Amino acid sequence: MTSPSDPTSPPAPPPSQGPGDAPDDGADCGLLSPVRAGSPAESATGDRAFLQALLDAEAALTRAQAGLGLAPDAAARAVTAAADATRFDVRDLALRAGAGGNPVIPLVADLTAAVGEAAGPWVHRGATSQDIMDTATMLVAHRTLGHLLADLERTAAALAALAAAHRDSAMPGRTLTQHAVPTTFGLKAAGWRALVLDARRRLTRVREALPVQLGGAAGTLAAFAAHGGGEAALRLPSLLARETGLAEPPLPWHTLRTPVADLAAALAHTAGGLGKLAADVLALSRTETAEVAEGAGGGSSAMPHKANPVRATLVASAARQLPALAGVLLGALAAEDERPAGAWHAEWQTLREALRLTGGAARCAAELAEGLRVRPDRMRENLALTGGRLVSEHAALVLSRYVGRARAGALVTEAAARSASEHAAFVDVLRGYGELAGVPQEVWAGLAEPAHHTGCAPALVDRALAEGPAAPSRTAPRSEESP
Repeated sequence: MTSPSDPTSPPAPPPSQGPGDAPDDGADCGLLSPVRAGSPAESATGDRAFLQALLDAEAALTRAQAGLGLAPDAAARAVTAAADATRFDVRDLALRAGAGGNPVIPLVADLTAAVGEAAGPWVHRGATSQDIMDTATMLVAHRTLGHLLADLERTAAALAALAAAHRDSAMPGRTLTQHAVPTTFGLKAAGWRALVLDARRRLTRVREALPVQLGGAAGTLAAFAAHGGGEAALRLPSLLARETGLAEPPLPWHTLRTPVADLAAALAHTAGGLGKLAADVLALSRTETAEVAEGAGGGSSAMPHKANPVRATLVASAARQLPALAGVLLGALAAEDERPAGAWHAEWQTLREALRLTGGAARCAAELAEGLRVRPDRMRENLALTGGRLVSEHAALVLSRYVGRARAGALVTEAAARSASEHAAFVDVLRGYGELAGVPQEVWAGLAEPAHHTGCAPALVDRALAEGPAAPSRTAPRSEESP
């Protein structure tokens, strides 16, 4: 038997209201989390989506048992037909969950009533609440990651276009907040893309490995073995995996929480990588710097002239929250006994928030990258702010051919200090030293242009774009002159 719909595909967004979902019932609508509000990840992790995943897990279990002859086909059809989240009151289930500590217990009661007397005995047969809850959680994660990966693809494609278009666009490289040596915007965009591609690879691996959970009361499959024998019980997880589209684990993992820990680490890595993109955009879009700008900046409630980098701000907010959430999930690895008290329960909301925030950040990052406006002319202006001192490293190397390494270093250091204090061009100060009189004019001309000293940055862009999805042609889709 198979499910009437593909359980691995992202579900349709749930209705905005339903039984128990009235606006005044205390539901979290994302008011304080604009990074995820309205995102596909929010819909895929909402209460109704989670309830549907719980029902999908119950229906898949009954179908798997029917596939082994451990349940009637008619019961499997009845449970599958009844497993529709819109038929159940989410708020009522939530309130009743407090009695047993999880929502599966009241849901099983309601689902049993919904399928009728004939199929009722086959609902949840042999399973424990954690089997259904963990399997549903993996289903929710699998579906949410589908949306997240799609947004990472968008982000990577947009960044590839930026890197190709600005392969040679010189700009100041900055270390410890100060101008260092020249680089190119293309290399910066290629670096952002590398982080996105790495996050995509990690999430893809984790998504493919998300497992079903089936072990019964203490992870021994005892109840399933009692109903159908040991051989059938051992085969049941494989059939459940096939019915859900999830992976088959080698063992029940009630207290072996590697799947959740791996997912947490991948989400934190993704949010952090996107956070690097956001941090750079925030720095480069400062009024004083103005080397990039968001395509559609956000307004201010008090200052009409502002166009705030809102997308980058929201991505940065998610990146700052994920490490703490991942820490809770990694802490749950130290779970006692065969079923834990508290550690497992602490995962539910934490993991959902991690999925929501990372998914929302991925959506914002895609919009940010696709709309980013790059200002090469402003980058050139900023290259000149230090009077050419960005080439001091290169100058020391070149001039060492004429006066030796030590003396060249001393002269360059002195010239850099004088250039800063006297507000003079760095190369002009160097040319004033008599012992450098023999340096050819073409050498001075080369040192006077910082944009000529970006090293291997353009070649590194080419190398980066040769990896992963094909890069677009080198056009400038989002380049503009600064106002």
